[in-house]
Amino acid sequence: MNVLAPHEWRHKTIVAGTEWKNPVGTASGTFQLDACGDYYDVSQMGAICTKGVSPVPWEGNPSPRTAEGPSSMVNAVGLQNPGVDHYLVDELPRLKKLGAMVITNVAGHSDEDYAQVVEKLADSEADMLEINVSCPNVSHGGMSVGTDPVVLSRLIKHLRTLTDKPMIVKLSPNVTDIVQIAHAAVDAGADALSLINTLVGMRIDINTGKPIIANRTGGVSGPAIFPIALSFVWRVRQAIPDIPIIGIGGIDSGEKALEYLYAGANAVEVGAAALVDPTAPMRVARELDELLDSRPELAAKLAKGQTW
Repeated sequence: MNVLAPHEWRHKTIVAGTEWKNPVGTASGTFQLDACGDYYDVSQMGAICTKGVSPVPWEGNPSPRTAEGPSSMVNAVGLQNPGVDHYLVDELPRLKKLGAMVITNVAGHSDEDYAQVVEKLADSEADMLEINVSCPNVSHGGMSVGTDPVVLSRLIKHLRTLTDKPMIVKLSPNVTDIVQIAHAAVDAGADALSLINTLVGMRIDINTGKPIIANRTGGVSGPAIFPIALSFVWRVRQAIPDIPIIGIGGIDSGEKALEYLYAGANAVEVGAAALVDPTAPMRVARELDELLDSRPELAAKLAKGQTW
């Protein structure tokens, strides 16, 4: 298998003080080093966002965990991962040795879980931390934190005292007022926001009349959520002009990534598209690089950490 040839990037972006080679990263839960590294040089991506890392190994939810549709996928993997100690001696060193900009996604069932992971990552080589308060597929923590501004504020204020690393808070779309939640995260100390995580959904097996995935409901991702996610980014940008935003949801082309930048995002992450085509994040990044050639005003703003 041939790794894609290196690309000479012409348009960078800055997110919470970190310089990305280009405005495109991988979304959490959709990148696996041993698989994706066969298709492209991971150091070429704007950033690599890892799968959620918890204080101890998590087995995740029972199978089946996914259900596909024509323009979406429902998943309830449940943040399966080998735990932060394994991450610190295995995946993170390998990513940094390759030269990747690394965003470590932090998961927990409780405030104490999140704090344990952040404390262990505080002196690590991770470039940024993404606090996952929005996963709909875990029974405690996750989305239950990200839908309550008071609970979210308490958590982020505590985590802020534990690390000087740029801290991104990943927001859930499964709320009544995304702007209220965004303000709570920013006021508590978030350096940037990423949005959106998946929407709650489900599929039914019409032969049995029962839910397809064992968890019954899961998170919906893919092209179907693109217009929804785009509107969330735009609404938060209108309400909070200065906070760096990473747009996520349904991106499978440079054109869709460009829409996010015009909606006010500083950068984007490619998720579900990579599960269909492992080269999708790199392809989107190259398409966007070309599109920005003819948009010098937007490109100049991104290079200075500003937005449209």
